[in-house]
Amino acid sequence: MNWNKWVRQSHRWLSIAFTLAVVIVTIVVLTQEEPAEWVYLSPLPPLFLLMFTGLYLFALPYATRSRNRRRGIGG
Repeated sequence: MNWNKWVRQSHRWLSIAFTLAVVIVTIVVLTQEEPAEWVYLSPLPPLFLLMFTGLYLFALPYATRSRNRRRGIGG
């Protein structure tokens, strides 16, 4: 599997796991009277991973297009 496919696949699975984790934690926290402090900070590490892989996937078509223009491939 090449680098682009690996990033795309990991971004998809990370987003699914992140969404499920946030939903489950939110439900658990709503059942408690006083939520723990770590609950507010726990989504940040996977959110940063999603941000970086998402930015990479967003910029990928533009970088490929620019690279192809320099090589004289395509329009």
